[in-house]
Amino acid sequence: MKTKILIVEDEAIVAKDTSVCLEKIGYEVIASFSKGEKALSFLEDNKPDLVLMDIMLAGNISGIDASARIKKDYDIPVVFLTAYADEKTIERAKITESYGYVIKPFKEIDLRTSIEMALYKFKKEKEKLSGVSSSGAKASPISTEYIYVKSNSKLVKVQNANILFVEALKDYVIIHTDKERFTIHSTMKDIEKKLPSKMFMRSHRSFILNLNKINSIDSLIVNIENSDKKIPIGGSYREGLFKRLNLA
Repeated sequence: MKTKILIVEDEAIVAKDTSVCLEKIGYEVIASFSKGEKALSFLEDNKPDLVLMDIMLAGNISGIDASARIKKDYDIPVVFLTAYADEKTIERAKITESYGYVIKPFKEIDLRTSIEMALYKFKKEKEKLSGVSSSGAKASPISTEYIYVKSNSKLVKVQNANILFVEALKDYVIIHTDKERFTIHSTMKDIEKKLPSKMFMRSHRSFILNLNKINSIDSLIVNIENSDKKIPIGGSYREGLFKRLNLA
């Protein structure tokens, strides 16, 4: 399967040339946008393997700001495209913890090397987070029975089996249990790391479900036990969720 890449570049000619180059060297370009806002909207229902992002974008959101949003909300590696190799620009790019950058105009080999290095780095980070070392050895596992959350200045143990779903709300997440809710200052990415993958899965960028609590699925809406919340299934999560539930 080809690696899927999203291009975010406000110069039409550069975007076209980049797309042609990527297709030529074996990648699949799933979309191209000139503004960060449109790219972020696209990512709500689509998940490429990597984003090529121009640092100096036109519009209200810069490439650096868009990259920060992508890292926080979508967990997709970003490689910057830039015609500015000055130290100030590179330092700004480093703050977002991007996976590399390519100086325009670039050669095919430079583009491919940057992409492959970014994908390799991203893969290794995922392996590390899942507790698998480069030697294949398992690290000490995170508890699969409970997590601790901060509530009213104290830490509260929450049994994973009691969690119905987790919902994102700007800079906070809400953990819904069968008896109460906990609102904490965190990200979906961090919460997802703490919850056991055998029990929990994302259905949408703003929702993580306890698979054991799913009562029914009506079209692309999930109904959860002991909750009136209608939880959507995002396009990029549909296939994975249905496979986990043994649905066609």
